[in-house]
Amino acid sequence: MSKRILLIGGNFSPEPTGIGKYNGEMIKWLAAGGYDCTVITSYPYYPEWKVQPPYDKNKNWYKKEVIENNGQGGKITVYRCPQYVPAKPSGKTRIMLDFSFAVSAFFKVLQLLPRKKFDVVIAVVPPFHLGLLAVLYKKFRGAKFLYHIQDMQIEAARDLKMISSPKLIKALFGLERYIFKHADMVSSISDGMMRKIQEKAGKEIFFFPNWVDVSLFHPIEDRITLKTEYGFNVNDKIVLYSGAIGEKQGLEAILNTAETLKSDKQLKFLICGSGPYKEKLKAEAESKGLDNVIFFPLQPFEKFNHFLNMADVHLVIQKGNASDLVMPSKLTTILAVGGLALITANSGTSLHDLVSKHNMGVLVNAEDQQALTDGIIRAMQDNASEIARNGRVYAETHLSVGKIMSRFEEAVVVS
Repeated sequence: MSKRILLIGGNFSPEPTGIGKYNGEMIKWLAAGGYDCTVITSYPYYPEWKVQPPYDKNKNWYKKEVIENNGQGGKITVYRCPQYVPAKPSGKTRIMLDFSFAVSAFFKVLQLLPRKKFDVVIAVVPPFHLGLLAVLYKKFRGAKFLYHIQDMQIEAARDLKMISSPKLIKALFGLERYIFKHADMVSSISDGMMRKIQEKAGKEIFFFPNWVDVSLFHPIEDRITLKTEYGFNVNDKIVLYSGAIGEKQGLEAILNTAETLKSDKQLKFLICGSGPYKEKLKAEAESKGLDNVIFFPLQPFEKFNHFLNMADVHLVIQKGNASDLVMPSKLTTILAVGGLALITANSGTSLHDLVSKHNMGVLVNAEDQQALTDGIIRAMQDNASEIARNGRVYAETHLSVGKIMSRFEEAVVVS
């Protein structure tokens, strides 16, 4: 009889980006391997910050789905739980979102406790307190518990001033220590995050990085002609930001650089994606009269490889204090297509160390407007082809979904 796996996570397929994408791909891979997989999650809302059709009709109550895994074998049962989704996310409303999901997921865990015996329970965070639900299940049913950290949420909330009360921060760290104590394994996605977590958890941290399907995302030979498919001239130089468009990303810096470089008529800045901050960013671009900034909607998955291959430079923009707390998921896909990534990461952070070690991107200081502008000029002139090739080689060697998930299965599920 195949092992039964329970995933508890606030984001899941069909969300196209971020944690939901990785949770969905992980479960599909495990189900294809013959495992009986169950998921407790929310209704898909990211990156639009609005529950997406057709799920919006049932969003205020629970829903059960049984997913056929494209004929690949295995079984996936998904329980969707209601939660509060803010139209304009802020520090306080994000806390409400996380809390509301944890409460509704708690009742679903209680319901499943007497019904089904899972062998492995995986809690994917944020939100960090989902680990408490996994501890609850483990205490009653004895499952192996993996606590997987995609983002160090408490530190981010503290550093970004989302939570200012020292007492509350201390209490949250205390809760997290309780979860660490009861987790059989703790994993994370980057060296820098693993070092920080190890200091807190006092135990070994398993390296479980975000991956990319290197067969779906790959370099295309004649990239230059792809530009015409999207309304550009073959001689245009495309600087692309593709991803969530939120206030915390600091995307105004793209507009400022576009304004500085607007005399170069062939240089186009393309911002692709969705999010609550998009309209404000568009209005700002219009007020500055920036006809070199173009906004695109989120691209369909089946066309995404073509779309990414079209760009000359890909922007991976982060705030300075985030470079060691998060490993940007968009970077894995950029590397897979052999794209030239321009990354804002300060010296000494794990992201900076990784990129410079493998020479697979152009690095500039975070939150430094002049550095970003100079970096884009440099990226258009430097040995871009060599850096892009290095990125593809790294993706094939270290980021292949098959290699990462096989290692995960051996360490977490089989052992």
